[in-house]
Amino acid sequence: MKKIHLFALLSACCFTAFAQPNTPRIKDFPEEAKGIVYNREFTVDFKMHTSGLGIGVNFARLKTYYRTRFFNIELTEIKHPKEFRQSFDFPIANANRVSRSFIFGKQNNLYALHGGIGEKRYFSEKALNRGLAVGISYSVGPTLGMLKPYYLDLIRYREPDFTAFFIRSESFSEENADKFLDLNSIYGASGVTKGLGEITLVPGAHAKFAIHLDWGAFDEFVKSVEAGVMIDGFFKNMPIMAELPQLQHAENQMLFVNLYINLQFGKRW
Repeated sequence: MKKIHLFALLSACCFTAFAQPNTPRIKDFPEEAKGIVYNREFTVDFKMHTSGLGIGVNFARLKTYYRTRFFNIELTEIKHPKEFRQSFDFPIANANRVSRSFIFGKQNNLYALHGGIGEKRYFSEKALNRGLAVGISYSVGPTLGMLKPYYLDLIRYREPDFTAFFIRSESFSEENADKFLDLNSIYGASGVTKGLGEITLVPGAHAKFAIHLDWGAFDEFVKSVEAGVMIDGFFKNMPIMAELPQLQHAENQMLFVNLYINLQFGKRW
């Protein structure tokens, strides 16, 4: 009887052993594959840099736990270091507004459309426990520079007696340079939409490098911040400011280097 019970016990153990699924253990995987839960990531960027603001989106694929490859699309404004906004606050007769603030000597607004490919690499093990993950982020790609003429509302006088005046919106040209750079003739800036139909395109390239901090690098929701440097280069000097003797040290350039802070929010799946 004891032999029968012993045989039954051994048979049950053998059956259980063979019936268990052949589930791989974590240690059977290479070290870099540990912790991969999500395959894709989508994030939105809110960027502040030393010469403007920017917003962008990222489409990413998680290659390993420590490496994420992404494609970035971003629109940012690039300002000249000599830009200074001022206002005279002139009232308009029979209207409920005053003159808008303006930037003296500004010729064009420069916007940069970035399209880049890059990677995030994590160095910190804390992300395994949903702590702070520390790494780097870098990307490169083409840039499409967009120059939008900057318009001012200028005070003009009617001929022949020049006793009556009117306001006319004008962009900078060699013909009106004397008025465009005469503070007594400037009423204020025109509306922000003025000049949208006159944008000129200039090709270029960019590169970005940053320290990347991620709270819970592989949580479902992305919450991270970056601090770094970005470089934009174009194939010609970008005429942001009017280069005339009235404006000192307002030389235009083709290379722009900016420090930035980027807030990133999104989701993984």
